[in-house]
Amino acid sequence: MMTQVRSVFSLALSTSLVFFVSFAASGQARRKPAAKPTKIAVEEIDFERLKLLVRRDPAKSQPLLINFWATWCDPCRDEFPDLVEIDSHYRPRGLQFAAVSLDDRTELTTGVPAFLRQMRAQVPAYLLVADDPEPAIVYMDAEWSGSLPATFLIDGQGKIAYKRFGRIKVRELRAAIDQVLARR
Repeated sequence: MMTQVRSVFSLALSTSLVFFVSFAASGQARRKPAAKPTKIAVEEIDFERLKLLVRRDPAKSQPLLINFWATWCDPCRDEFPDLVEIDSHYRPRGLQFAAVSLDDRTELTTGVPAFLRQMRAQVPAYLLVADDPEPAIVYMDAEWSGSLPATFLIDGQGKIAYKRFGRIKVRELRAAIDQVLARR
C-alpha cells in the first residue's frame, strides 16, 4: 500500500513539475517582444514624378543617389547589399537615396518589397510605371541604353556627378559621393 501511495505521489509530483515547467516556459515565450516585420512601402512613380524626384533645387537640395534595378536582374541583386551599406553610411551625412525598380507592376506589393526586406533596405523605393520606359531612360542620360543596373549620383545642383551602367564599383562610387558631399 505504501508503495502505491509513493507511486501515486511520484506520478503527481512529476506531472506537476512538467506542468509548471511548461507553463513557465510558455510564460517566458509570451514575455518576449514579438519581432515586428519591417513594412516596406513601394510607391508607383511615373515619368513626371521621376523628373520631380531627380530635379534638384540648387538652393536647398541634397545630393541624390538613384539606382535603377529589378528583382529579376542578377547584377542588381548582387550589388544591392553594397548600396544598402552606402546608404547607411552616407545618409547621416546628407545623401539621399532612391531605388527605382523596373519590375512588372504586379511585383509592386510582392516581389519588390520582399526583396527590399531581405536586403534590410530602408530607402525610398519606387516602381516605375510606364508603358514605355524610353522617355525616363533618355531623361536620365542619353547614353543609357536602359540596361540594368544603372546608378546615378546627382549633386546638389542637379548635375550627374557619377554614373555607372552595370554593377557599381564601390570604391569609385564612395569617392564620388565624398567629393559631392565635400562641395556642399
